[in-house]
Amino acid sequence: MATINGRTFDQISVGDSATLSRTLTMADIELFAVMSGDLNPWHLDEAAARSCGFERIAGHSQWGAALLSSLIGTRLPGPGSRYVKQDLQFHKPVYIGDTVRASVSVREKRGAERTIVLECRCVDDRGDVVLDGTATVTASAQPLSLEVKEAPEVHFHRHERFNSLITRTRPLEPITCAVAWPCNGDALLGPLAAARENIIVPILVGAEATIRAAAEQQGESLDGCRIEDCRDPVSAAIRCVELAREGQAESLMKGSLHTDELMSAVVSKTGGIRTARRISHVFAMDVPAYDRALFITDAAINIVPTLADKRDIIQNVIDLVRALGLAQPRVAILSAVETINEKLPSTIEAAALCKMADRGQITGALIDGPLAFDNAISMQAAQIKKIVSPVAGQADVLLVPDLESGNMLVKQLSYFAGADGGGIVLGARVPIILTSRADSVRARVASAAIAQLFVHARRTAAPQVAEA
Repeated sequence: MATINGRTFDQISVGDSATLSRTLTMADIELFAVMSGDLNPWHLDEAAARSCGFERIAGHSQWGAALLSSLIGTRLPGPGSRYVKQDLQFHKPVYIGDTVRASVSVREKRGAERTIVLECRCVDDRGDVVLDGTATVTASAQPLSLEVKEAPEVHFHRHERFNSLITRTRPLEPITCAVAWPCNGDALLGPLAAARENIIVPILVGAEATIRAAAEQQGESLDGCRIEDCRDPVSAAIRCVELAREGQAESLMKGSLHTDELMSAVVSKTGGIRTARRISHVFAMDVPAYDRALFITDAAINIVPTLADKRDIIQNVIDLVRALGLAQPRVAILSAVETINEKLPSTIEAAALCKMADRGQITGALIDGPLAFDNAISMQAAQIKKIVSPVAGQADVLLVPDLESGNMLVKQLSYFAGADGGGIVLGARVPIILTSRADSVRARVASAAIAQLFVHARRTAAPQVAEA
């Protein structure tokens, strides 16, 4: 472990100096914005920066002052010093990619109070002075030596994948969406936010008085919203499915009713909207530490899917991801190990699914398995185990062995990795947006955006599979 040594007042002479250089990155700007609360758009958005007369995104002026503070606290005088005051002038902005050389030099010593006046300057890599001025500090009377701990690792969750999905919906017409029993604030905020983004035109199906009371409690307006009055969650679910069968709703959204109440109406043999495909669920995950969107299936509908079920589950998610713009998604079939083991049925099914893909029974993707989770998402892990695969280390889709393992994986990513997750059910005549009370409004809007993109892609695609 490294140490930093403070210099006492008596050890410092007029003319002593210290310097350090640092290149400004976007992470620096974002971290400073979080710490300071200064979210001025011209620090964070290219278009906003240019509209304010800057060449590109500019760093906070205080970032240069922070370099000077680092110099004073760690080098001159170092540990034991204390800021008294500073007088700085900021001459020009620092842009991302600029390397700034910060320097301090001792101009004056005042013995009675162990006070030191430092000349301060920051110069960019073009030789221009970014800021200059003075800082007044006190130095320690006794020498101090401190151990330097490793800096904490910081991950930024920029919601890039969800934001890009929502951005892609901008030129599209909104789709009609029947919302089943949106009778509390949590269930109502999602569809209303998606409507404001011009993603859906909601049809609110439930107890009208309760819906209006929930909107009033949340300070939301229902102006322009169509409301279909139903007495209970079951009748609301049935009515939503009827709207889909009649062509009035291009998608469904779960409100504050139980999932099984909605899905029972969806799969009903007499009035449902099943197709020849197995119905399955897909979680679209925005994981901060992963370099792409990650789709996990099935973690919500099929408890212990058969081989035939898994074939449909994979094809459903492939069709979805291709509709979202990924021409050839990489699908990893997960198990506990990456080799075939007769005692682990998931490994045998993985091998069978890969062969089905070779024979054209599953189309539109690169598929490999069995793969353990680390081998599916980490190139380094795959290389260590000498796995040669077009999927390993860069999977877009994870097919889990069963609902239990999938559900645990999604929740671990959400709570341990800070991931956002949007959910959608496929295999029915229309996509079904499944939201949870724990979902952020952003995740709910992203789920609606996925449904909108899927519906628009199907409008231009070949006819879908027939009804069951």
